[in-house]
Amino acid sequence: MSEKLDDIKNRVISCTNCSLSKSRTNAVPGNGNYHSDVIFVGEAPGRNEDLQGKPFVGTAGQILSEALEYAGFTRDQVYITNVVKCRPPNNRQPITEERAACRPYLSEELEIIKPKIICILGNTAYSSLLDGSEITKNRGKIVKNNGLLYFVTVHPAAVIYNPSLRQVLKDDFVFLAKSLDKLRKGLDVEISQ
Repeated sequence: MSEKLDDIKNRVISCTNCSLSKSRTNAVPGNGNYHSDVIFVGEAPGRNEDLQGKPFVGTAGQILSEALEYAGFTRDQVYITNVVKCRPPNNRQPITEERAACRPYLSEELEIIKPKIICILGNTAYSSLLDGSEITKNRGKIVKNNGLLYFVTVHPAAVIYNPSLRQVLKDDFVFLAKSLDKLRKGLDVEISQ
């Protein structure tokens, strides 16, 4: 399993499938526990991630870590990745072509790890994975699509611009942890339509 993820990591690092490869410092493959029951999927790397080559290491990463800890997770228990593996210039939203170029990597990560639940962080990941929109209206819910369970919540970076979302993210992660616990016990979770 780790060999397959290492293969994806190496392909991401050397990827030239879109123009982002020309402007990046480092590609940012997924990182974390490949035995995790939950995968967190964000939008794209930011400046700090681009410099370090790891996902969620900047301010949004600190907010993510804080919310994880609040819900009883540690970063080394989970797997964290992004829809797009290279930083878009000026932190703009990734365009359709960039998302499409990276889609096989994310699909492979999900296929290898086989999490019980995929946590979608923010609108870009929501639209990329489930063709969803209006994250603030739809967050805090578990959705089933193509046999996979997804949990939808706000992106940690949103907390930077809207501090009132900090507790929303923490509470969503608590709900996620409780739902994951039920899934581990073979119990049903409430699925939104």
